[in-house]
Amino acid sequence: MSREPESPIAAFRLDAVKSITDLALALRELRRRHARVSGTAELTYRALAARTGWSHGIIGEYLAGRVLPPTDRFDVLIRLLGASPAEQGALATARDRVEEVRRAPAGSPANTVALPRHLPAEAFGFTGRDQQLAELDAVLERGSHDSAVVICAISGMAGVGKTTLALHWAHRLTDRFPDGQLYLDLRGYDREQPVTPSDALARFIRSLGLAPGDVPADLDERAACYRTLLAGRRMLVLLDNASGVDQVRPLLPGTASCLVLITSRNNLAGLVAREGARRVDLEVLDDADAVALLRAVIGWRVDAEPEAALGLVRLCAGLPLALRIAAETAVARPAMTLARLVGDLWDEKGRLDQLSAAGDARTAVRSVFSWSYQNLSAEAAQAFGLLGLHPGRDLDLFDLAALAGTEPAHAQAAIDELVQAHLLDPAGNGMFTMHDLLRVYAAECAPDRRAPLTRLLDHYTQSATAAVDALFPHDRAGRPPVPPTHSSPVPTARLLPAEAVSWLDSHRPNLVELARFSARNGWPAHTVALSGILWRHFEVGGHYQEALAVHSSAVDAARSDPRGAAGHGLATVLANLGNVYWWLGDYRDALTHFQEALTGHRESGDTDGEARALARIGVVHERLGDYGQAQTRLQQALDLYRAAENRHGEGVQLVNLGTVHRRLGRYEQAAQHHELAVKFFAELGDRRLEGYAAGNLGADYGLLDRHDEALDQLERALDQCRDSNDPGGQASAMAGIGAVLLRMGRFQQALEQLLPALAISRETSERALETEVLNCLGETMRAMGDLAPALDHHEAALALTQRTGDPFEQARSLDGIAQTHQLAGEMDRAREHWRQALAIYVRLAVPEADAVRANLSSAGR
Repeated sequence: MSREPESPIAAFRLDAVKSITDLALALRELRRRHARVSGTAELTYRALAARTGWSHGIIGEYLAGRVLPPTDRFDVLIRLLGASPAEQGALATARDRVEEVRRAPAGSPANTVALPRHLPAEAFGFTGRDQQLAELDAVLERGSHDSAVVICAISGMAGVGKTTLALHWAHRLTDRFPDGQLYLDLRGYDREQPVTPSDALARFIRSLGLAPGDVPADLDERAACYRTLLAGRRMLVLLDNASGVDQVRPLLPGTASCLVLITSRNNLAGLVAREGARRVDLEVLDDADAVALLRAVIGWRVDAEPEAALGLVRLCAGLPLALRIAAETAVARPAMTLARLVGDLWDEKGRLDQLSAAGDARTAVRSVFSWSYQNLSAEAAQAFGLLGLHPGRDLDLFDLAALAGTEPAHAQAAIDELVQAHLLDPAGNGMFTMHDLLRVYAAECAPDRRAPLTRLLDHYTQSATAAVDALFPHDRAGRPPVPPTHSSPVPTARLLPAEAVSWLDSHRPNLVELARFSARNGWPAHTVALSGILWRHFEVGGHYQEALAVHSSAVDAARSDPRGAAGHGLATVLANLGNVYWWLGDYRDALTHFQEALTGHRESGDTDGEARALARIGVVHERLGDYGQAQTRLQQALDLYRAAENRHGEGVQLVNLGTVHRRLGRYEQAAQHHELAVKFFAELGDRRLEGYAAGNLGADYGLLDRHDEALDQLERALDQCRDSNDPGGQASAMAGIGAVLLRMGRFQQALEQLLPALAISRETSERALETEVLNCLGETMRAMGDLAPALDHHEAALALTQRTGDPFEQARSLDGIAQTHQLAGEMDRAREHWRQALAIYVRLAVPEADAVRANLSSAGR
């Protein structure tokens, strides 16, 4: 029996391949063709792993288009998949072209994905450390000939300049690591919240291009995903301020193309012994280098008073942090001789020596801190102590004004003095940061703790409220009460939307830290309030890791305070946490939280909360295919809103009920519901939800073959969601436009809407929308005769539905796969997939069952 000739993969136009996604499509087509030609099943990831010795996980990433295979692996892979010699050459060229695009400088037209460039700026006046730099260079050169990842650890006491050295060396190496640099301050010695390995991995994974909703929940899975994303990349990873081996081990790449640079006060002996890390121990500066550092900061006065300069070095014990602070104090007092400054510092050191028996460089740090602190003005000294209480890493002048209970102008003057004294460092965008040693010392100087932190939490709750009110003015109902008793120093009465976005973006890390801090330290009502304030911002912006952190903390806080103000908000924060699970496609977990929220609202007699919970339960039932339960719950919610004369809530339920009618094939009823919802939201002035209602109405009109009206409504939806800064709404409208254009036979125009809609759905991690767009893309590609990508999209949709439990889209993807196999002449596969699709559609009692039944009957004949 003769073998089937191998058909070329010219349909992929390899000369036009521009992205890793294009290249992955070609690899998957090779895999399918290999199965057809050989008469066997497609090579599984595990089979390919057995033949290559690579992990099956990384093979999956190569074929999914998430990781570009290194050149040598790519050549092996395409040969295993049966590429002809001519195809091997064309594919190799295409792969190199993709890599060139990926390596293009950030911001250039060729670069489709921004590479991470996380390194902070170098410290001014770096001096010395020649021996340590030579050691680091030698380690890197030896490691470049080895097969293991290169790990360099810089160890030393606090304030000795570990981070300064690490950043100086890292900036010298950027050309050797063109795929980017990852940096994270692990805050290993932070008194409140060191960065956990799990949180660190989530940040890195998102920086490497994975959508927030695709970040695995389990620590081991996150570590594996991180290693997979780094495979074959030449990247530098700087892990700053690590507490020990356990904090950094999960953050180590698995590829020799990466360099890991770690700073820690710990000697990291376990990492040296097990992972082969090379440690560089950092000591205090010798006299010559220490004087050079003083000269870089102070200038000519060092050479004018060499003995006093050397005395200052000895008093600071050669410790760079102490030297910088002392030098800045000298700069701030140009009329004071260095000899006078040294005398004052000797007096302070003598006082502290009587209180400490350590007699080491740490005493020098405290003496410099204490001396600098006493030389501050009264206002700056108070500000210094208060800033040590701040739970976040960075802060701004309004944070200080809140802590001090003063005006922003006074806070600015104190910040300026602290920056000049090198007790506070600018962090960009109007934010400031403080060395962790200084933070600990500063907290010791604060006379009070409870009152300043309460003012800070009040400031953040009020500012966040003003920001979300500017963006989502119709979402105010149902929030837990905000507990503030102090006014925020920020003028928030007329905050503009652009100002609101800017404030939320720059302060989001602090909002998360404050929610965690307040839950653990006796402010549970503030945690609950922050959850209620921020849920919509997190949802619309796709900030799901932050949302999980805040809402989980709020649930814990509310449960810990059942009789207090926080306990009254338990049902609301349970629903907020359920919303995150819903958006990420974890429908069962979402339903559990919504049902518990419903019980809580009913027990407290909160009918508005009861209506919201019923509505959320209803939309989950719709997504899970239980349309009867969905209608019942949504109608109950609608009745409650109508009884309360809440037209906003009524409009939302009209949208939800219309969606159920559309799913059941009642297109006229769906349109009636959505027409009324559009009218309600237009009268209420809620452009965002008017956009959602118009988008649904457009979908109804499209199914009723009223195509021009459908496009009008969908364009209206797109404009209003864009104006409301709602990317999920924009993507939904674009997907709707694409679906209508597909029905009209305008396939290329449909793709122009669907492809960006898919990208946005992945960026925002809206699983339901992603699944719908994938299926619509599959239908469009099939209509255009591009069967391989059509099959890819339907299979991707099927994989998502198997994770989320969405039966309608699961059946739709099975139907799409069957139709694609039918066009390819693979009737056995077509019939099998149609049988599965029909069983689901029949169970759901939706009209799509008729078409599948007819196709199956025709295929049987």
